Amino acid sequence: MSSTLSYPGPDTITRVVLANGITILVRENHTTPVVVLEGMLDVGAVDDPSGKTGLSSFTTAMLSRGSARYTYAHFNETIESVGASLYFSSESDAANVGITCLSEDFATLVDVMADALRNPTVPRPLFDIVRGQKLVRLQEREQDTSAMAALRFYETVYGGHVLGLPVSGYVESVRAITRDDVAAFHARHYGPQGAIFAVSGDIAPQAAVDLLANALGGWQATPPARNLPALPPLTQPTRLHVPMAGKVQSDILLGVQAVARNHADFYAVRVANTILGVFGMMGRLGEVVREQQGLAYYAYSSLDAGRDSGVWLAGAGVNPADMERAVESMLAEIDKIAQAPVTAEELADAQAYLTGVLPLTLETNDGLAATLLSMEWNALGLDFLARYPAIINAVTVDDVQRVAHTYLRPEALAIVTAGSKA
Repeated sequence: MSSTLSYPGPDTITRVVLANGITILVRENHTTPVVVLEGMLDVGAVDDPSGKTGLSSFTTAMLSRGSARYTYAHFNETIESVGASLYFSSESDAANVGITCLSEDFATLVDVMADALRNPTVPRPLFDIVRGQKLVRLQEREQDTSAMAALRFYETVYGGHVLGLPVSGYVESVRAITRDDVAAFHARHYGPQGAIFAVSGDIAPQAAVDLLANALGGWQATPPARNLPALPPLTQPTRLHVPMAGKVQSDILLGVQAVARNHADFYAVRVANTILGVFGMMGRLGEVVREQQGLAYYAYSSLDAGRDSGVWLAGAGVNPADMERAVESMLAEIDKIAQAPVTAEELADAQAYLTGVLPLTLETNDGLAATLLSMEWNALGLDFLARYPAIINAVTVDDVQRVAHTYLRPEALAIVTAGSKA
């Protein structure tokens, strides 16, 4: 894939919108006899009712536990007998589904997937087992410094907004979820409108479209409109520590509300983030905080941008004795990139990295299907892959400093630490 001319685009990606609102994208690839499907439905944790945080995640967990035509045993036997995989999961604003199988088994897997999505039965014994498993994982989370830092960070940076609540829920909210809650949530929120299925692999585009249309084209349901409240902005720095006695590592997360995926500043922020804490040994943060100062086991930054919001954050795992010094060092690097221009060499390295990983991503059916799904979910256009290198290379040193200065404001920072204090 040596040039933008060889990137998948409008001439090689089949895109079909069914009458019920489902969008299908297909890119055939006959190098191996495998087909991968990645899908998203427009239902997620932001749709959880008050007091039932984690209900969306619980619902996706039950999709594989039995449906109208596939008992749990039949579901597993059908998939395992052909060495395939089929998963369901939930995130903040979407439910995810994925299939990986031999091309000869794709029709069977689509049939199983469609019945699970449309007709889950939520069998009571399995419901109780799943709830028990979820409660164990939530209790384990309470002993994990990284997980607790993330939990409290997102709650803090989003100011208690629903976007900052954990997809998996809380112990109390998951205990409160009933089988009827899951069934009602599915009936109310699951439907075809806005759903996207991206397929890559050893299948003719029309054959893939026909299979999905036959399985899902008759699905008729109209979930309620989603009206999220406005995000409360942070107007003063917020510091929170989660005490966890006896831990040999403390975790740090600090960051700000930043840009959504389709914001005009997204690509400049992505380049700035790569310089701050991604490229090489995790960017400036890894180089200074970990390598030079020896204050962290790891230090990095990340841009978490969705359709409705975004967070720009930095994280580190540290010896509890070094926690405060590590926070100060991370804040110093954030201030530096916000106040002074990056070098031309840093910019060029970040751009080369961000454009260089794209062909590698597209070498696998998994990567290609996920990329097509993201393109459609974020309304980027079928020509996005061809345009992407030019978009990244158009970011300037001034752009990097501007977005760093705009978003990495000290008064908007949420700082959360979890673990022991020295």
